[in-house]
Amino acid sequence: MSPKTLNAAFISEEEAKKKNSLMEELFKKVPVLIPRAGELIEGLVIGRSGPRLMVDLGAAGVGIVYGREFMRAREIIKNLKAGDSVTAKVLELENEDGYIELSLKEAGNDLVWLEAEELMNKKETLNLEVIDANKGGLVLEWKKMKGFLPASQLKMGHYPRVEGGDKDRILDELRKFVGTTLGVTLIALDPKEEKIIFSEKGAESDEFKEVISKYEIGNVIEGEVTGVVDFGIFIKLEEGLEGLCHISELDWSLIENPNEHFKVGDKLQAKIIGIDAGRVSLSVKALKPDPWVRAAEKYRKGDIVEGKVLRFNKYGALIAIEEGVSGLCHISEFGSEKQMRDKLELGGKYPFQITLFEPKERRLTLSYLGDEAKAKEETKA
Repeated sequence: MSPKTLNAAFISEEEAKKKNSLMEELFKKVPVLIPRAGELIEGLVIGRSGPRLMVDLGAAGVGIVYGREFMRAREIIKNLKAGDSVTAKVLELENEDGYIELSLKEAGNDLVWLEAEELMNKKETLNLEVIDANKGGLVLEWKKMKGFLPASQLKMGHYPRVEGGDKDRILDELRKFVGTTLGVTLIALDPKEEKIIFSEKGAESDEFKEVISKYEIGNVIEGEVTGVVDFGIFIKLEEGLEGLCHISELDWSLIENPNEHFKVGDKLQAKIIGIDAGRVSLSVKALKPDPWVRAAEKYRKGDIVEGKVLRFNKYGALIAIEEGVSGLCHISEFGSEKQMRDKLELGGKYPFQITLFEPKERRLTLSYLGDEAKAKEETKA
């Protein structure tokens, strides 16, 4: 729908031209007003015309919600009227008709996660209903999203005390909470996976202070793995108290799936690296030798090394030259992602040259030398 055919109830062609002219002048004087794709932006509803919602974005111009985005947000749109304030996400700065394409649905999702992050930072208590239980803990609902409360994050009075740790009996105890309301705080978020982790332990509770008072940062503890999630593992220090070992603290080597390395019931040692707001942060790798220290004595910039391909991303390939010592070989070394994947295989070993090596900062970059270089090195050997 072009500005010429736009219903006069929204904005006339002449008014649109004036607005765009003014907008161009403002852009020159105040560049910060220019929105970017992916940003949230506020505006006032101009009106609707069939499956289209027009939004006045002030100096940024006129936005439009239409097509798939209109259908996704129809429950929101049906209650809007001219003059209402809305928050939308910018999808495209200028479509073929000159409008800024918007999404109300995505903006709503982003706002929910922003609210969740704010609540987590403020350590604000939420009273939520338990809607389900499993052997690992309780399932709660917040803003129509399901979140998980690990059993070991229940406060001491709610922790299921089952002799022998029988999992079926623990589940029976946890099911008693279904339908009840618990006061919880958010302790971890993963918007990409739409995962929320809750805790019933208040940072300021006398109960928690008494339990945690015997621990200090730097202490080495021996505990039991009580939960394995995408972003790490939960380790029980004692009854009613557990800590989180983030995936980045599990090992010096790259771990992408904690489930492949740990299981519930494992006994292991970890070092306390943080105690804050009811959360205990642990590190397993802190108790292992730092491979970068040895690497600092062994490698120098310019060295030719054999590297193992760990994974690919949009920036290039992650290459390990030792267990726990890895760096990036930039995609520009290959020309394109396809060419990179044609030349390298996951798990394969190839010759590289070190182009940057700063072991204290754990920074390493490499240049791919190719099979010919490898052949030359073998000939020299």
